Amino acid sequence: MPVFRVLDDALEVRHRHEVLRVEAWGTDSARVRVAQYRIPTDSVGALEVPPEHSGTVTVGAEKTSARLVNGELTVTVDFHAAAHPESQLTFTRTSTGEELLAEQREHPWAPGARDFKGNRSGAYEIHQRFAAYDGERLYGLGQHTHGRLDHKGLRLDLVQRNGEVTIPFVLSSRGYGFLWNQPALGRVEFAGNATRWTADQARGIDYWITAAPTPRDILARYADATGHVPELPDWASGFWQCKLRYRTQDELLAVAREHKRRGLPMSVIVTDYFHWSAMGDYRFDLDEWPDPQAMVDELAELDIQLMASIWPTVSSLSENYEDFRDRGLLLGSDQGAEVHHLVQDKGMAARMPVSVYDPTNPETRAYVWDLIRRNYLDLGIRVFWLDACEPELDPAHHANTTLYAGPGAQTVNVYPRDNARLFAEGMAAAGQPGTVLLSRSAWAGSQKYGAAVWSGDIPATWDSLRSQVRAGLSVAVSGIPWWTTDIGGFHGGDPDDPAYRELMIRWFQYGVFCPLFRLHGDREPRMPWGYAQTGGPNEVWSYGEEAYGILKGQLFLRERLRPYLHEQMRVAAAEGVPPMRPLFVDFPQDEASWAVEDQFLFGPDIVVAPVTEPGARSREVYLPAGRTWTDAWTGHDHEGGRTVTVEAPIERIPVFTTQGADLPLKESG
Repeated sequence: MPVFRVLDDALEVRHRHEVLRVEAWGTDSARVRVAQYRIPTDSVGALEVPPEHSGTVTVGAEKTSARLVNGELTVTVDFHAAAHPESQLTFTRTSTGEELLAEQREHPWAPGARDFKGNRSGAYEIHQRFAAYDGERLYGLGQHTHGRLDHKGLRLDLVQRNGEVTIPFVLSSRGYGFLWNQPALGRVEFAGNATRWTADQARGIDYWITAAPTPRDILARYADATGHVPELPDWASGFWQCKLRYRTQDELLAVAREHKRRGLPMSVIVTDYFHWSAMGDYRFDLDEWPDPQAMVDELAELDIQLMASIWPTVSSLSENYEDFRDRGLLLGSDQGAEVHHLVQDKGMAARMPVSVYDPTNPETRAYVWDLIRRNYLDLGIRVFWLDACEPELDPAHHANTTLYAGPGAQTVNVYPRDNARLFAEGMAAAGQPGTVLLSRSAWAGSQKYGAAVWSGDIPATWDSLRSQVRAGLSVAVSGIPWWTTDIGGFHGGDPDDPAYRELMIRWFQYGVFCPLFRLHGDREPRMPWGYAQTGGPNEVWSYGEEAYGILKGQLFLRERLRPYLHEQMRVAAAEGVPPMRPLFVDFPQDEASWAVEDQFLFGPDIVVAPVTEPGARSREVYLPAGRTWTDAWTGHDHEGGRTVTVEAPIERIPVFTTQGADLPLKESG
């Protein structure tokens, strides 16, 4: 029989070697931890301090069952004395008694709902199984390229890769949010017969669940539990200009000057990778960038921020390599040398192995930040592009890594979060205002460090554009309000090809309504990968006069939207609700809104319907029920709760606003 212990706002169950603890963790929410012998006292997950909860938590136990009630969440523990006896958990909505989620045995005999397979190291392969429900939809889980918003029916790896961002949080159409607070490598299966979370190697089970009443409330509770995003800096809502690589100071400044000469808005311009002398030096190559201070000063006069690309890679040719190595600041290896990537950096005749620093080590964070402060911040550079921060591994043997935080198999998924932490802590220590850290990857909690995710190195195709609409909404539901995409795609795209120009226009029109608005890509003619590459032209005037006229108009549309966007960003910071979000977040009672994957809300008053098919000059748009919606371009009103077909000429995509909303989408006059 189990032993139940009633604690302050918590319940503990012991049976044989297993310890199970259920603890109130914010309003309507609970954290569940299960381990063999004892609950680990340390965690590198996202749940640090329990947020305050409103209302009273009640905990009680009987002989074979126990219950914790926290607002709208009731957690019931029932002991089943089967051939393989165990305590099983059921999560219900307190006000209605409706079952939200329940554990389910893997087999009627054994194993049970929780399975620990030991490896004699104190770690286990862990399975956590729950029941599946017909008609359930599951959203979030970071960013993926499978082209779906609803993950039901999918099996997904829990690993960080270029373009695949693992944030193990899901929002269910059944009315709960669930965080697998476990940064181990593994997988999740949202099958028709069960949901199962697996950690390949971990010391225990750790997850968080909330039964907040609405999707907005679920996102708010999740932000309370894992951290709120800061307010977006004023400059960050404008246009960000980038191509694969501006090779020199003169080349970059020429683009910035031309933008201003044409009267075009620009907030950020980027010096991309290989601007350094060697990976790990973390400073400009003075042969190509002879006077960085003068460059930063001139850009400041033009009201443009310079963003510098920072990779976590350290070459053996770096002047700092021995420090990184001898002080134990590099990502380690279970087997083999401490090298995890292949790059043709400056001074290399071919691609050669390089190391990767370990940001989970506080000494690494201090050491790297000192280099960044001296060589970038002291010049006035306050915006950082944290590229390849999954970290990118070649070969991709994530389980072979070792970190200060623990074995890679158990902890490596937190790498991008702690990489952002390095810069956020450094900026705060230097007394600097918050910035945007453009990161190619993230984990739960990255948002509190000012991490903005982008979609990674994606193809320049219509298929890819369609996937980005879903990917961006998934990131938003996963607690990251700041997101952007490589407008036009990253891999390829010929600026002289009329077919590609159409794709660029449609992608640009979509990008106007993304939280961050950024043009980037490796255009034709492309070059072999290495420090000499630069990529084809990628400025708004690179795509011909017709396209230029349209893109110019979109630049100024974004300028008109910026005050509205900042209103939504303040809501994101305070309440955890992202500005770009699926329709169901605001219209959960409208059943049809849960199935719409190719449109989104931009704040509460704008519905955006990107055009993602070549040659399309009209499209269907679903308007959520309960409001009257106004076509932003024609002024025609439409009642919500139905689908309308509207024109979408090459100059614009369909956009609808709440009737009566005063939004400056159209040019005045």
